[in-house]
Formats: sequence, structure tokens, C-alpha cells
Amino acid sequence: MKALLTVFTVLISSSLLFTAKAEAKDLTSRLGVGYRDALVSFSLPSVAAIYYPSATTGVVGALGIDTQDNNSAFALQVGVRRIIFTEANMNFFMGGNVAMVSQEVATSKDSGFEISAIVGGEFFLNGLENLGFNFETGVGVSNMDKVRFRTLGDSFVRAGAIFYF
Repeated sequence: MKALLTVFTVLISSSLLFTAKAEAKDLTSRLGVGYRDALVSFSLPSVAAIYYPSATTGVVGALGIDTQDNNSAFALQVGVRRIIFTEANMNFFMGGNVAMVSQEVATSKDSGFEISAIVGGEFFLNGLENLGFNFETGVGVSNMDKVRFRTLGDSFVRAGAIFYF
């Protein structure tokens, strides 16, 4: 798995070096749909949507469900983003997320909430200007079973890829 991730990262990095200059899109009034896997408590790939009601503010939502016997998980996450500055092919943002989470391991089930403060970026490739790749870092706290503080650092593989309509 690590080898596959390394090869994927090298391929994406190489494509970034050899592509022409891409332009970040104005995301005002645009809806994006894709995936995220950026929870504090546990890893759960989620279907995500991002909507930008203005040029600098975005609303994020994600839903993840896994109904595996004796290992189920659920997460509903909402958040806001504020674009703090832009580059030719990238938007840098800060924001926060709140999530309701639940996880069952063996016969033990824990539920709670989590909150996180993040900074990150979303970059666009030439020829794929409607496809945004996210990376994020920050801090979070979760209260499943017991209180957990955690630093966050998610690459575009986990933080998500979003297609904007």
C-alpha cells in the first residue's frame, strides 16, 4: 500500500512540474462534489460537497458511512472555509469543521463529536480547472470514549478531490 501511495505521489508531483500554468477559478456560486477523509477520530472516506456563496467563503459538508459487522462507522461533518489569499493556480484557506461521529469496534460502540481548526490549500491543474485537490493541516479535538487532542495533516489523497460544476 505504501509503495502504491509513493508511486501515485511521484506521478502527481511529476505532472505538476511539467504542466503549463493553470488558473484557479473564481468559485463564487459554484457547487463542488467529491470525497474527503479528514476526521480527527478515525479514518472514514466520505462523500463531500463544497459550496461557495461568495468569492471568499465556502461551506463544506461530508457524510461517511460504513456498515461492516462489528466494525461500523458513521460521520457527518460540516464546516466553513475562508480564502485568505490566492495564487495563479491555488487558493489558500483557513476554516473549521464540526462533526458527529460514531464507531463500533467488536461489540463496543462509541459516539461523540469533534471540532477542528484548519489551514490548507486547493490547487487546480491545467486542463482540469474544475477539479480541485485539497491539502489541510491544523488541530482537532474529539470526545469519543475520552477526550483526544490531535494535530492534523492531510494530503490531497485524504483531504479530498472536488469537482466543481
